[in-house]
Amino acid sequence: MAIDLDSIIERVGTDFAGRAAELDATDRFPAEGYETLRGHKVFSALVPETLGGGGASHKEMCEFLRKLAHCCPSTALALSMHQHLVAAAVANDLAGRPGQALLQRVADGETILVSTGANDWLESNGAAERTDGGYRVTAVKPFASGSPKGDVLVTSTAYDDPLEGPQVLHFPVPLSAEGITLMDDWETLGMCATGSQTIRLEKVFVPDAAIALRRPRGAFHPAYGVILTVALPLIMSVYVGIAEAAAEIAIERARTRADDSAIAMLAGETETLLVTAQIARDDMIRLANGFDFQPSAQIASAALTRKTVCARHAIATVEKALELTGGSGYFRKAGLERLLRDVHASRFHPLPEKRQALFTGRLALGLEPVESGRKPLPAAA
Repeated sequence: MAIDLDSIIERVGTDFAGRAAELDATDRFPAEGYETLRGHKVFSALVPETLGGGGASHKEMCEFLRKLAHCCPSTALALSMHQHLVAAAVANDLAGRPGQALLQRVADGETILVSTGANDWLESNGAAERTDGGYRVTAVKPFASGSPKGDVLVTSTAYDDPLEGPQVLHFPVPLSAEGITLMDDWETLGMCATGSQTIRLEKVFVPDAAIALRRPRGAFHPAYGVILTVALPLIMSVYVGIAEAAAEIAIERARTRADDSAIAMLAGETETLLVTAQIARDDMIRLANGFDFQPSAQIASAALTRKTVCARHAIATVEKALELTGGSGYFRKAGLERLLRDVHASRFHPLPEKRQALFTGRLALGLEPVESGRKPLPAAA
């Protein structure tokens, strides 16, 4: 029987919500919450039942993340980074591409995956040196959400191949591997408890057998058609959940002033912005189609465009919610202040709005989505 994610969120949501403000105030990673999720086998929930996982659908996981964000946005966002790696592996496995080994690893040990892909984009950073049986990788990888409790780092590095030229190597590596250091530098405006610290790799050995993908550096690759299509609905579900939570707070507080036409107008504007964000997220889920899609630059662009619409309107929803509550919403005890800081992180997931517009615009004009012969813009500063 497939995992019942709705039942899990009903059981654990209150506890997660009770810790969220304290975690935010202290920049402390939700280690207890991660253990709770692990105990309920949420980390393997997307893995097919035939491989020992929970058999949850992509849409079900999006819904779980949306609901979890009502309780603790940081936990939800960190979890989405694990789940998007699992989702990409599921999509690849169902299409006959490599992915099963990673899924089996997650199912067998409730293994927690940590991603660094957002900052790497098409260029990646770091350097790999060829050595006997593999590579020695040196790199600095920021935005490694969930790393305080992570087991396996899923990352990439640049490699100058003497025959094929500039390449990017993608690989998993245990976070316990010699040469890996967690920098403990995650002190930010919002999403303060995601543990998205920088990870430093110093001559970390990566065996040949661990290389999951090798691609030309800087050019768009169909693998990103997979990653973006499945990842963005999961990630943006978190921000829609944040927007919903903010709207609920504001509408409830506004009920005492419902006879004021200005308040009614602001309430209507809040709801309209929220619905737009929800529609954009729902259409990203439709594009992913339960992992049944053909990866391409076109579907990546479609997902990225909807991500921009969703992020823009999620942010606007929370800002409008603050306006609706008036001065009372400015107090931390109202609960909006943290949501407002958290929702602004949606801007920085790939691709940020201007870079998405460039990608989409080039494709619409019949060009390659990134300019050849020049280094593409990075995904985030």
